[in-house]
Amino acid sequence: MSKLYSRIAEAMADTVHDGATVAVGGFGLSGNPTDLIEALRETGARDLTIVSNNMGVDGQGLGILLENHQVAKVIASYVGENRLFAQQYLSGELDVEFAPQGTLAERLRAGGAGIAGFYTKTGVGTPVAEGKQLAEFDGETFVLERGIVADVALVHAWRGDTEGNLLYRHTARNFNPLVATAGRLTIAEVEQVVDGYLDPNAIVTPGIFVQRLVVSTPREKAIEQRTTRPRPAVADSTPPTAVT
Repeated sequence: MSKLYSRIAEAMADTVHDGATVAVGGFGLSGNPTDLIEALRETGARDLTIVSNNMGVDGQGLGILLENHQVAKVIASYVGENRLFAQQYLSGELDVEFAPQGTLAERLRAGGAGIAGFYTKTGVGTPVAEGKQLAEFDGETFVLERGIVADVALVHAWRGDTEGNLLYRHTARNFNPLVATAGRLTIAEVEQVVDGYLDPNAIVTPGIFVQRLVVSTPREKAIEQRTTRPRPAVADSTPPTAVT
């Protein structure tokens, strides 16, 4: 049975329920599975726990789920670009679990690898370690962090084949490969589906981790913040007129 679905709504059908944990790839707005996030909004599922590096920005990325009041809890490492997130957190509508970025990445990797938990020095002596088990190794204190396994994982990739093997492009790779392994059911949106199979030496996410595949809608990629300098004025390149 092919993993490739012709319609995103069909790929999302019967995957997400109220109270589900959904892991989502991306970093800022780079590498967001935008079509799948929109499809998640359309499911109307409530009380979701979202695991992602961040919650996008107001009106874009995962921010649209906050606008629709579908999220009960967020596990993330950074949320500073979203005013609505702050409002919902301060009002008590949203529960937030902050994780250092490297710890979050490792928790997703561990979940995908079947590792229940691991010890790390990151966060020891800070609120990150409160309520968690501590242990001493070689005279130093470490905190136990649990692996993350999501009910559903949503990722964006550059290229894929019909078996679900995936390649990512540049910085859009970010958290996507980790998220892809951490879902009990993983749905990938890809910009291009190749004929045949990807080169096995180049594959980043093996198809065994991906259960459903859709082609993403072509769209202009959003940029969270532009930091380029103004382009300097171009000098007049007209050659001088010869004087006789």
